[in-house]
Amino acid sequence: MKDLRDGGTWRHEAVPYYSQWGSAAWVAPIVERGADPCDDPGWRASGFAEPDDYRFWAKRLCGLTCLESALDHWGIAHAPRAVLLQEALRHGVYRVRDDGGVDGLIYRPFAAWVEAAFGVRVEVMVDEGIEASAARLDADTLAIVSVSPEIRYPERANERQGGHLILLHGRGEGGVWFHNPSGIAPFQADAWLPYETVARFHARRGMALSRPG
Repeated sequence: MKDLRDGGTWRHEAVPYYSQWGSAAWVAPIVERGADPCDDPGWRASGFAEPDDYRFWAKRLCGLTCLESALDHWGIAHAPRAVLLQEALRHGVYRVRDDGGVDGLIYRPFAAWVEAAFGVRVEVMVDEGIEASAARLDADTLAIVSVSPEIRYPERANERQGGHLILLHGRGEGGVWFHNPSGIAPFQADAWLPYETVARFHARRGMALSRPG
């Protein structure tokens, strides 16, 4: 973590980056060319035993991937992602619908589960702009915010806001530094974008995560 708060700047250093798939290098082949996620030799690292389970869930676990980055940054032990998913399902963080779809990540069940399981305080942010959410970052706090997955191509026009989660770990120079679990370099790990660009994709909601005191 580096204190650069002059001018309202704050940035955590060396926050681990994880892709919501097995390997960061496989994000582009998967999202751009439809590659089979299980062709990535690293797919089992998440703890999934069955390929179809991994294929179904990996594209939906941006929020748990952000959580893993935060927990590892703070040195808080946790189970592999597949086990975290089972706990999240048990606590209503994700809900599998009768039509086979999934609702989630649902913020308030997530907050209750993470606080009980890891001692991490979670504050849900509703109708809050990206600058206000970024201002919450400090020595003990990271933020998960809802953006469109289209943010992986910030130079393109987007059609919606929300539907995907990224981890904010710094602010300054008129923008934010973040990890995008489904991002493509150079907007994947330790990416920076100006506030006005992020605001186009931002759904004005998210969660501030603060480590135990």
